[in-house]
Amino acid sequence: MIAKQLHVKSRQKVNKKFCVRVLYCSRMDGGEGTDNGQGMGPILEGSQLAYIEHGCASIPQELGQWYGSKVTRLDLSFNCIRSLEGLDRFTLLEELVLDNNDIDDSIQFPQMPKLHTLQINKNKISNIDSFTDKLKANCPSLTYLSMLGNQACPNELLSLDKDEEDYQRYRYYVIFKLEKLRFLDSRPVKESERNEAKRVGSYMRVVKADETDMGVPNSSDTSAEKYNPLPEDTKDGGQHQGTFGRCRYVYYGRHSEGNRFIRNSDL
Repeated sequence: MIAKQLHVKSRQKVNKKFCVRVLYCSRMDGGEGTDNGQGMGPILEGSQLAYIEHGCASIPQELGQWYGSKVTRLDLSFNCIRSLEGLDRFTLLEELVLDNNDIDDSIQFPQMPKLHTLQINKNKISNIDSFTDKLKANCPSLTYLSMLGNQACPNELLSLDKDEEDYQRYRYYVIFKLEKLRFLDSRPVKESERNEAKRVGSYMRVVKADETDMGVPNSSDTSAEKYNPLPEDTKDGGQHQGTFGRCRYVYYGRHSEGNRFIRNSDL
């Protein structure tokens, strides 16, 4: 009996160190009801918090209230997150994992001065320019970034129009924008690559041409005038001038390399 009580007490001490709590919270996308139940709730292990596979569109408020003051690593993978509202409650955050969500170019980051690792693979980010600007302004200590699986990160295996050179240009540009990076995607940043990024990084920005900039009228704009290659001022019928007759000069193409294979029968 005494041995059994000692065993129960030892298990209680272990549970205090690695506490697992189940949170049934309402979804933050405006709908009523509870979580979809696919995950087991927030899992806290030391200063690391995981909230995976719950289908939430934003961060539940309870997570920030309960764990925001002591969590340094937050894993929100495999959800449907589109907004990072409430992330500012995690004041000690150093690592953030946002893989497999619905994050696009409209995402806004709070000030996270201690964040050094960001994994945001397999999302919907397409504008690398604005994304790196947000990271540079709000995550000044960022040294590790992974963006694999986003449109902004070229992948020759997923896109037939991309190759290794496209990916290298992307790396030069991101390293140029985020000077403290030491690891990008699946490869560390070498010193030679950093020096090359300083030299050519500003020229690696990919700019997509806009139809309005190219002078192409918008098809939805009914006020746009229809293009006509003919001059606006034309002569009235009956005033045309011309001549016809027989030309004495016959061109044989003797001095033209392009016409030496053309015979008279072809003319």
